[in-house]
Amino acid sequence: MEFKGIHHVSALTASASNNFDFYTEVMGMRLVKKTVNQDDVSVYHLFYGDEKGNPGTELTFFEIPMAGRTREGNNSISATSLRVPSDHALTYWAERLDRHGVEREDVKERAGRLTLAFRDFEGQRINLVSDENNEGVAGGRPWANGPVPPEYAIIGLGPVQLTVPNAQPTVQVLTELMGFRRKGQYASPVEGQPDIAVFETGEGGTGAEVHVEERTDLPRERLGRGGVHHVAFRVEDEEELKAWIQQIGAVGFPNSGFVDRYYFRSLYFREPNGILFEVATDGPGFDTDEHIDHLGESLALPPFLEGKREAIEANLKPLNTKR
Repeated sequence: MEFKGIHHVSALTASASNNFDFYTEVMGMRLVKKTVNQDDVSVYHLFYGDEKGNPGTELTFFEIPMAGRTREGNNSISATSLRVPSDHALTYWAERLDRHGVEREDVKERAGRLTLAFRDFEGQRINLVSDENNEGVAGGRPWANGPVPPEYAIIGLGPVQLTVPNAQPTVQVLTELMGFRRKGQYASPVEGQPDIAVFETGEGGTGAEVHVEERTDLPRERLGRGGVHHVAFRVEDEEELKAWIQQIGAVGFPNSGFVDRYYFRSLYFREPNGILFEVATDGPGFDTDEHIDHLGESLALPPFLEGKREAIEANLKPLNTKR
């Protein structure tokens, strides 16, 4: 078995309102679902993606209002990538980020692609990655009503980077358990540290890679706002998910078992360096309970939480997403 690619990445924010403003107005992504954290319904869970939140395009945020800032380090998902259509799009984005006062680096090559690294308003580490030469998993379709012209707009998630003190056990899980293939490596930006290894799954390409960075000089990360909670990998349906549940359980990894998130079904487990992985189905999708034209405008609750709507809404700070 092998995964189809990256399904979504979930991070932490201390402000749903400021998060919404940044990712819709600056980054031009569509809010495809405004819901709550199903494990803590007192806080928002916001999903951003392409025109309909297709698998592989979803960047999500749990709101933790009192969260301190992430103390960056090992045992972490240390960078997320967002795909753009071309090399030229990165020139547009450099100018756009400057115009909005966003901290960024210069355009540089990583793993054979041009990239532009920046940080959001809470220090979230993100790379914009050119899809110009991508031959693997296709990107999504930008929302036509967004503020960024389609020829420059974000079309999905790119590679995720894992930073660990000892790469070997993480690599073993990726290759021997999860079916990833080693694709290559590129130089670490830190002198004296090993090359960053590149692994791919499924059709490969920008939307199906994990980059593993071994760092012997860092403390363990303390997760807070601006940090990444977990990365999810794509499977076709529940039948395939259940096969993964059996396979991961058979090697003795503690895991969540089958979890119904309503918009998709999931399994969670931690690899040996403590990074949280999720396996998630491609469907049913975010238009299950909302019309495609009105995704993300109202608070959406799965049926098993609908009976608690009044109490849930009373504990949430209103978030105006109909602008």
